[in-house]
Amino acid sequence: MRWQDHLTRDPAICGGQPVIKGTRVLLRTVLGYLATGDAAETILADFPSLMAEDVRAVIAFAAGSASEDLPAPPADPFGALCDSAAVRL
Repeated sequence: MRWQDHLTRDPAICGGQPVIKGTRVLLRTVLGYLATGDAAETILADFPSLMAEDVRAVIAFAAGSASEDLPAPPADPFGALCDSAAVRL
């Protein structure tokens, strides 16, 4: 699934904020639901114009955005923590 098939930005719709295609449901609204622990079923019940694929597209978009924005972890992310903990013991 390509999130690009489900999400769009149009200056004439919601001021150009990302929305689910064919709706005025903001991407950030769906992310907010997910961030507070709501299940996809809750989102779909609150926004009947959405499909399960739309919610998955929002998750795919967020995952792709996170991988682009976050720095790569060190080669051994726990090595420094383990070494510093051992020194304190």
